[in-house]
Amino acid sequence: MRSISSDCGGEVEAVAVRRSESADAQGIDSLISSGALTFPGRLNIIQLLEKANLAVTLTNDKDDILAHASFLDHPAGDLVDQAHWEGFLQEHFSAENCTPHNTLFLHLFVAQRNFSTASVKEIMRAVFNAITELEHICLVTPNITDIEPALKHTFEPLQSRTDPGPRCLASICHRRQHCPRLHVRPAREVDHDDIMHIFEQHYKWFDQPYVLAELIEAQNEENHSAVCEIDGVSVGFTSVTAEVDLKKLNDGFDLSDFNGLYKAAASTDPGPAGEEPRQTQTSTSQQGTRSAGEEFSQEPNAFCIQLFIMDKKYEMRSVDLIPYVFKLFSLLDFCVFTVPSLSAECPLLQSFLRVAPRANSSLVHELYVFHRVGLRPVGVRPAVPADRPAVSALVQGLPLSESLLEDLDCFYESRTDPDGLQLQAFVAQVDVEVVGVVIIREEPDIEFIRAHYNIENFIYFSHHRSEEHARIRHVVLQPSFQHFTKHLFKDVLRLSHRSCLYHRLYPPPHSQQNSCVHHLDGVLDCAVPVRPRRQIIYPLEELGINAPSRRITEEQAPFALCLISRKLTMEPKVTINARIVVVGASDTGLSFLEVLCLCPHLRFNNLTLISTHGLPGDYDHEDVGFLSTSHAYSSRDLARLPLHSCVCVVTDKMVAINRKSKHVLVSGGEKVPYDHLVLCTGLQYQVPCPIGVDQNRPVSTELQNQAARRRYTGPVPSNLFTLNDLHDCVAARRWICANFVDLEAPRTETDTETQTQTQTETLTQRHRHRDTETETQRHRQRHRYRDTDTETQRHRHRHRYRDTDRDTDRDRHRDTDTDTDTETQTQRHRDTDTDTDTETQTETQTETDTETQTQTQIQRHRHRDTETQRHRDTDRDTDRDTDRDRHTDTQTQRHRHRDTDTETQRHRHTETQTETQTERRVMCF
Repeated sequence: MRSISSDCGGEVEAVAVRRSESADAQGIDSLISSGALTFPGRLNIIQLLEKANLAVTLTNDKDDILAHASFLDHPAGDLVDQAHWEGFLQEHFSAENCTPHNTLFLHLFVAQRNFSTASVKEIMRAVFNAITELEHICLVTPNITDIEPALKHTFEPLQSRTDPGPRCLASICHRRQHCPRLHVRPAREVDHDDIMHIFEQHYKWFDQPYVLAELIEAQNEENHSAVCEIDGVSVGFTSVTAEVDLKKLNDGFDLSDFNGLYKAAASTDPGPAGEEPRQTQTSTSQQGTRSAGEEFSQEPNAFCIQLFIMDKKYEMRSVDLIPYVFKLFSLLDFCVFTVPSLSAECPLLQSFLRVAPRANSSLVHELYVFHRVGLRPVGVRPAVPADRPAVSALVQGLPLSESLLEDLDCFYESRTDPDGLQLQAFVAQVDVEVVGVVIIREEPDIEFIRAHYNIENFIYFSHHRSEEHARIRHVVLQPSFQHFTKHLFKDVLRLSHRSCLYHRLYPPPHSQQNSCVHHLDGVLDCAVPVRPRRQIIYPLEELGINAPSRRITEEQAPFALCLISRKLTMEPKVTINARIVVVGASDTGLSFLEVLCLCPHLRFNNLTLISTHGLPGDYDHEDVGFLSTSHAYSSRDLARLPLHSCVCVVTDKMVAINRKSKHVLVSGGEKVPYDHLVLCTGLQYQVPCPIGVDQNRPVSTELQNQAARRRYTGPVPSNLFTLNDLHDCVAARRWICANFVDLEAPRTETDTETQTQTQTETLTQRHRHRDTETETQRHRQRHRYRDTDTETQRHRHRHRYRDTDRDTDRDRHRDTDTDTDTETQTQRHRDTDTDTDTETQTETQTETDTETQTQTQIQRHRHRDTETQRHRDTDRDTDRDTDRDRHTDTQTQRHRHRDTDTETQRHRHTETQTETQTERRVMCF
């Protein structure tokens, strides 16, 4: 934090300048007063923060807002169209040095009254320091009244060229007043102590003080040392040399875009005089069309920065070194810089292009390259028909270049594509040469994108009109100007009157829908990845007219989405070059990579995935159904993540880890170096190891434990599959289809015999199970019939006994005893039935177990005969038991009928005797 004083000098505040957030809107609004506005009218702070290219806030140590400033890339109000302000400003004012690349416009400044002067100076210093290419900040507003007094001390009026000029207020603020450029000069021996003081601040372990003195003394035509100073104080040091091991660099990095850092071969068509880099640029656009001997010569074309250090306060101005070192080597076109992969990327490297290492590279450094033509100013303008030949030569040999030229022709003819959507095309040029092209298209699916992706994590959707959204169709920029990509998109947004650009990344199955983008890394460095949203499954038929729009629910090919907005064009990312290697495409590994790839302000350049079958691809649902593991990432989910663009995939299996050398060895013999290794292979099934014991003997627990600890290393049978991933599922399904489903496919005699035997055994097993089930059903049916007969007889006896009980008490007691006997007999019969069912189930289970354990055809036949005889014996025993039970039931019924008849006769005899005695008594009377 820095300290500022109030205007009256009575207060001192520790302050810091940071980028504004939407949460600052309320505090900014409280600072607004009529004298603090740069243009009249009611302001919408949220909308201004949303559309500003750069918005900064000055806060104290308590996070209270002291001041705020918003900057855009065009003047305020309706004074001039934002796409044509450059001509307007240069026509009416002395502003010939103001270009879209080095100029911003102040739209709003507010501050606390007692800190307004100090606040504007601190904000201007911070803005010039953060934006290295910024040279001028203009204040152009239709408000011709006097401006804030604090701004008068900072901005000076622009001299008018026309009389009368436009009715506006025009002022300008220059870099030199707040954050001047560094002065670079050759190093001298007297600078040693000042430079050593900077080394001690950065490297506490630096114990070679004589190295610096040797570098200063050893200066010659191929070795130079330079010091950066400001106000006479040394703040930086660098040492450059023309001695570069180009063979080692070409072995470790893909330098085909730069002719291997050699001088380009002599061209038969050298081009106009004064266009020195034209040969190199032409060879860049025609990469891959020449052989190695034709493309490279033996003369080096690069020098190297071998030592660089800068005071942290002035690191952002380290780009001032680049023009100076190119003057030292006027005949060389490339400046290279190698840094350790674990070191943080310094601000100087933001102007360089990172070169991707080769797959088999063992170097532990990152390579950055800068071409001399990158020092030239680059302009962006709408494409015209005369640019067609230059664009065609620029994209020659690139993938999908035909699609780019077709869209460019549609733009020239009707300004629309075949679907009737608006097209806009822009070119980037250096002097008169076209070095880049951008084609954008109106975005018709913005509602679909809003519903399926979390774009509102980065923008306030309600503050962007539908016509302000566009899709990037094609982007091609020469490698020497890749550091210019952010400015290219900033100008495209301004010239097209757009506020948001979207880029779709389709996976390999739908790669034909991709755009012609060269290089993709440049786009990903500028854009932020947008996380996909989980969707609600709507019952559309039930909702009827209340269902969401078809634009939201329609099915589209899945894609990953990147976003570029106005406020993101000047927001740098933190680059991380650490080599992170993930082993295994499990749910954990994919989730880990997803988090790293979707970090909006971090850029991981070295993510590697080692997987046996690479990233999970698109497979049918029938294949996925074989897996018993988690399905957290479907093929559609993976297609909506930028894994294919951000992760280098090694399709192989890890077999060893060398921790000392920090590399992983894969089965193909390749070494994959790492700085951080993440092992997440997930659950994996293995081939079972045979126990090796007699199958006729019982298996002991000890043998099973021994087999579990052993690993099978022999040949795997062709019909044995371990389903660990989708690739294994596909192989299993293909084998099943080839050997069982596709009967018309040609087979060998051995395969036919094996399949016939397998099918015969399967049918035999089915018949046995069916016979067993049939016999079981018969036994159950017999017992059901017997229980029914017993219940019927029981009901009949109960009715009879009920009638007998009504006659006399003695008969009631007898009937009670009879009922008790009947229930006892019935319970016995039920117990007998239960025992019979149990025996039947036991017999069925025994038969099934016996048949399952059969190992050979002879044993199967023997067991079949044995089981058949056993079934017959069981049937005989069951029939005997049934006949015995029936005989017993018949005897019981006969005895019961006999007892009933006897009792009836006794009752009748008793009644007869009673009647006889009664008659005798009557006769006596």
